[in-house]
Amino acid sequence: MKTGAASVAAISAALLATGSTGTPAAPVAAEAAAPPAHAYDVSYDISYISYIRPQADFGTAALVQAQVQAPAPKPTAPVPPPAPRPPRPVAGLDQTQMNNAVVIVRQGRAQGMPDKALVVAIATAMQESDLYNVASPAVPASLRLPHDRVSQDHDSVGLFQQRTSQGWGTVAELMNPAHSAMLFYNALARVSGWQGMSVTRAAQAVQRSAYPGAYQKHADRAAQVVAAIV
Repeated sequence: MKTGAASVAAISAALLATGSTGTPAAPVAAEAAAPPAHAYDVSYDISYISYIRPQADFGTAALVQAQVQAPAPKPTAPVPPPAPRPPRPVAGLDQTQMNNAVVIVRQGRAQGMPDKALVVAIATAMQESDLYNVASPAVPASLRLPHDRVSQDHDSVGLFQQRTSQGWGTVAELMNPAHSAMLFYNALARVSGWQGMSVTRAAQAVQRSAYPGAYQKHADRAAQVVAAIV
């Protein structure tokens, strides 16, 4: 009986060791260390992220640095348009005369004067100074101011041959083409009914010339000059 009991004990130990199928069982320690069938190995992803992330960070840092270091574009100021060229001479004038005519016409426009006044003013300057800004040896100060020609007729100076002795203004004012034209238009505007007068009558009412009929001969040319400017 001892032999039988020993045999049963030996068989029981063998069954426990081999399992019910008879195949050797894996050690418990190895079985605990093995991953389950559904487990996901993240080691590959971690190594991939550690490789990619520094490059992404470098690119972002470089972009930010470039934006900070790049100079901001300066605002571009609008380019002013070029000054308009004066019209080419007409009616037998040279460019200096035409330039003076432009000043007279534009001054009249600035004062709101009609075309008739512009024609009267141009015809007057044609007669008085041939549309040149004239200085006079009788008025030494006029010689020190910009002028086109030199001529002497009492103390008359400028485009309209206005005289300081008659209260037209200072020498500097009379030698300034725009200012002298303004004085002429102011005086013309004070002449009652000038709009219905002939060119020569309107001009004479302002200038009080010794040759009152001399202005009319310039009327047609003056009208041609005004038409080329306005």
